[in-house]
Amino acid sequence: MRLIREDLLLYAVTDKRWLDGETLYSQVEKALKGGVTFVQLREKQLEEEQFLEEALEIGRLCRSYGVPFVINDNVAIAAKSDADGVHVGQGDMDAGSVRALLGPDKIIGVSVHTVEEALAAEAGGADYLGTGSAFSTGTKKDARLLPDGMLHDICGAVKIPVIAIGGIEKDNVHKLQGNGLSGIAVVHAIFGQPDITGACSELKEQVKRIVWED
Repeated sequence: MRLIREDLLLYAVTDKRWLDGETLYSQVEKALKGGVTFVQLREKQLEEEQFLEEALEIGRLCRSYGVPFVINDNVAIAAKSDADGVHVGQGDMDAGSVRALLGPDKIIGVSVHTVEEALAAEAGGADYLGTGSAFSTGTKKDARLLPDGMLHDICGAVKIPVIAIGGIEKDNVHKLQGNGLSGIAVVHAIFGQPDITGACSELKEQVKRIVWED
């Protein structure tokens, strides 16, 4: 699947902590109806068989909306489920090795925290970069805040799209303007909201302003 910059505008990362009796499928569909442009399935606890079953189901849903769908970290599940790609961190397989396994047509995203990591990921064949933490976050306990100016420096150092992640909510997203971002990745700002569809719609309009007016 060919990635275009606009696909990264509002990037949803799944999290089951706010299901409250609902299914993940239902929540992701609400997000898609609200205008989410990219979905990453993030699972740290599921057994491989269940993870694959879920990936196939959510992947079909995303395809029905024409929205790119990637797997967090697990390259094998990405390949088996024929997801559009995978997103890996610095502790996972490097972009070049992922590209060799998945081939030229899959989307590869890489989490980076420095200009050096960004340049290495780009050289290895990454299609986009996720960088953060932009703000303090309760979603990922080991997340480190980016030093002042690092987000801007990373965006300026590479030619591929960059998205910000970490602690981004509707009340602080405006602070990201002026960095050259292609979009934002969020968890709580979508899946932790009582009205997921409405939250996505509102957030998307905010992100358009900070991205398109840069």
